[in-house]
Amino acid sequence: MTELTLAKAINLGLRRALESDDRVVLLGEDIGKLGGVFRVTDGLQADFGVRRVIDAPLAESAIIGTAVGLAFRGFRPVCEIQFDGFIYPGFDQIVAQVAKLHYRTAGNVRVPITIRVPFGGGIGAVEHHSESPEAYFTHTSGLRVVSCSNPQDAYGMVRQAIASDDPVLFFEPKRRYWATGEVDEDAVAPPLGSAHIVREGADVTLVAYGPLVTTAHDAALAAHDDGVSIEVIDLRSLSPVDFDTVEASVRKTGRLVVAHEAQHFGGVGAEVAASITERCFFHLEAPPVRVTGFDTPYPAAKLERHFLPDLDRILDAVDRVMGRTNSLSSLGVTA
Repeated sequence: MTELTLAKAINLGLRRALESDDRVVLLGEDIGKLGGVFRVTDGLQADFGVRRVIDAPLAESAIIGTAVGLAFRGFRPVCEIQFDGFIYPGFDQIVAQVAKLHYRTAGNVRVPITIRVPFGGGIGAVEHHSESPEAYFTHTSGLRVVSCSNPQDAYGMVRQAIASDDPVLFFEPKRRYWATGEVDEDAVAPPLGSAHIVREGADVTLVAYGPLVTTAHDAALAAHDDGVSIEVIDLRSLSPVDFDTVEASVRKTGRLVVAHEAQHFGGVGAEVAASITERCFFHLEAPPVRVTGFDTPYPAAKLERHFLPDLDRILDAVDRVMGRTNSLSSLGVTA
């Protein structure tokens, strides 16, 4: 095993994909000589050349459009969107072309494009650099949407995404790029569409993905000291969602909390809460609770700590589903 940051684990996964398949091509803004703004692609152009690690113009629509053409010609392009908030100029190509071509051609054309998206807040960035746009893409049939949360999963998941014949939106939690962990290249990665139980528990199911998995695990450790056993699930795949794993957990615990950085309304958490309520209505001891960002544009850096779900907000949600004193108790709200 090797101790790597999450960013270096993705770099290693990209390197192995480039080594093992000549059809893999990387393209994006500043990914070559510079190695990307987060240095995720550092050293790859030097080792594989400018024809396989391509510095693209500052035009996301051109990056995605070029990838569509490459996929048509049998390549397996990997696009980097430099920051989450810059993906919108390429939105039309993704939802109207990339997501539709396999269906439109009656299965005759595959679109094996991986679109890497550093996403989420917590790095003190300026406007358009801390978005969480994943729900836009989970709503689009024909796309896989996944998010890693640790170096081991980052390494395995990016390789699985590149090997997939389906187009994949690969959301990378940028504030976790520098988190370290052991990476075993020989480990068998979980299936791309599966959730993972990070910590087993008996009282509450806590579902998170991407940057908030670490926070959820911290919440489970803190709650354990207070006599509450939390089962933490890393959703990993946002479309499709592994509802079977979440359902089995909620049938055991009887309580559900879902956490994500994106806005409250219309987020992935709403779909998880609604679907699990339908599946587990007679097993729930309390209504599901969501802990999310707020329904506002992402704030200035000095205010983002108030926007992002943190340990206290997640533990407060746990208290709500447990029927314990919480931030809403004075209002007479029981859950």
